[in-house]
Amino acid sequence: MATHDDDDEDDINPVTMILPDDQDDTMRFRTIQEGASEQHLQQHYVRSIDSTLLIRQLPSQGLSFQLWPAATTLVTLLDQHRCQPTNNPLSSTLLGHGHPLNILELGSGTGLVGIAAAATLGANVTVTDLPHVIPNLLFNAEANADVLTANGGAIRVEPLRWGEADDVKLIGRDFDLILASDVVYHDHLYDPLLETMRLLLLGSAGTENGRAKAFVMAHLRRWKKDSAFFKKAKKRFQVEVLHVDSPSEGCRVGVVVYRFVEKLMNSNSGSSASNSA
Repeated sequence: MATHDDDDEDDINPVTMILPDDQDDTMRFRTIQEGASEQHLQQHYVRSIDSTLLIRQLPSQGLSFQLWPAATTLVTLLDQHRCQPTNNPLSSTLLGHGHPLNILELGSGTGLVGIAAAATLGANVTVTDLPHVIPNLLFNAEANADVLTANGGAIRVEPLRWGEADDVKLIGRDFDLILASDVVYHDHLYDPLLETMRLLLLGSAGTENGRAKAFVMAHLRRWKKDSAFFKKAKKRFQVEVLHVDSPSEGCRVGVVVYRFVEKLMNSNSGSSASNSA
């Protein structure tokens, strides 16, 4: 598989890499002025279920309240998987589980990925983020309740702080799959995120169906320092590239979708995947 080592490149301006407003016609925007704050209501048409998801962004409240490119990549792959379940970058991860799937999303932000996963897979999805993000997550979950019910999906909204074992204990570990998008951003959060991944994936390699629990993460590289996260991750997990987007106009890199699974203690150290950010 392709290697993604870009340490020789300049840092990419992260401000310009937030989801632009000129997306294709599957994403329609309208902006509402509400009091002193501005909220953006974005509509995402999901072809496989012939339904539109409504997502509220609150840009003035911070990065967790905005949509990012990696989220739309995962939504597109989930949509395509519903249409072609055996011929999709997510097929090897999603197929073979019992139904309905139990999915956890880390760093959900607006909740688009988790809501789309629930709707397209008919899954039970727990979306999580820091406590101050929860009210907007609840708003978006409730705004899409009819679409979720019509497609057999369900959403639970819970706070989860990375690196906190007590938070993981409260959430539980009974999940078939963990999702995330654009969560590798602040370097001081690399270790807390890796610890939460460890707590969730620990011991999953020996499950009764013989499949290790997977953490699927979509990532758009913005900084050279992002590579430090992947170097640390590969010491604990097997890391595989599932999908690479072509760069969008004006960008040098595209979104990459990774799969992380627990590294077996008796596995050959040379057999680990050689992909990196």
